[in-house]
Amino acid sequence: MKKKVVALTLALTLAAGLVTGCGNAKKDDNKADSKTITVAASQTPHSEILAEAAKTLKKQGYDLKVTVFDDYVQPNNVVESGEFDANYFQHIPYLESFNKEKGTHLVNAGGIHYEPFGIYPGTKKSLDELEDGDTIAVPNDTTNEARALLLLQDNGIIKLKDGAGLEATVNDIEENPYNVEIVELAAEQVARVAEETSYIVLNGNYALQAGYSVSKDALAYETSDSEAAKTYVNVIAVKEGNENSDKIKALVDVLKSDEIKDFINEKYDGAVIPFEDSDDAETGDAEAADDADETAAAEADTADETAEETDAE
Repeated sequence: MKKKVVALTLALTLAAGLVTGCGNAKKDDNKADSKTITVAASQTPHSEILAEAAKTLKKQGYDLKVTVFDDYVQPNNVVESGEFDANYFQHIPYLESFNKEKGTHLVNAGGIHYEPFGIYPGTKKSLDELEDGDTIAVPNDTTNEARALLLLQDNGIIKLKDGAGLEATVNDIEENPYNVEIVELAAEQVARVAEETSYIVLNGNYALQAGYSVSKDALAYETSDSEAAKTYVNVIAVKEGNENSDKIKALVDVLKSDEIKDFINEKYDGAVIPFEDSDDAETGDAEAADDADETAAAEADTADETAEETDAE
């Protein structure tokens, strides 16, 4: 597939210190000890989050260079080839599927955020309007189609064969009480047929690009406390062996910082949710426990002092 690069605005480039272009990173940029980090990313929300992270990375001495792609293939190819240090656009099931199908050697260097998958209105504005023979557009890549079909099943529109799970396709539809027609399209094309199909099922980033709000526009979506949050976390992907390099660790640490979490929560209003993995949760629990211990100790000291004062009186 031909690579297409979308230039970020000059203002964004100046503010965040990012560079977008044809994707030909300098050879020296990919050395383990280089202070330049090259990342291939989807435009929304990934490149926007990276732009915010670039400010902190700059203070740490790193120059973050981001190239925006509008497909799901080239970002993996350029990391596999060594042209880029990392990419930020995909979830783990897609990464694993890509490795299996293409023979690539990409690994997860850190989970950053989760995007609820949603059913959005097309020519029909409510799921209550669903009628026999309606059309529903879904992404056609393996993992995202399964995710879309599972969401349709959760809302009683279809029923899949037992065990279909994350590999489900339209061939696994066991019951179709409304005789809906599933229209399979490339993920980036789904939002464009909203005026031609009854409903569309969108990836979070394409929903954002199309101007949809999860909280305001989605007719149904995956909840933030669902297992999907762990399954479909969007990750920083690198070529195997590079995940522990200093610059990749620096990139992931900044993206998982409280500052970036706050940025995500404020900017995307529920359409993008910071991912908290088990390590984060354990750290938070440990900090909470430490705080509790300190509070208890302080209260005990106060009680002792009060007792001593009472005895003195």
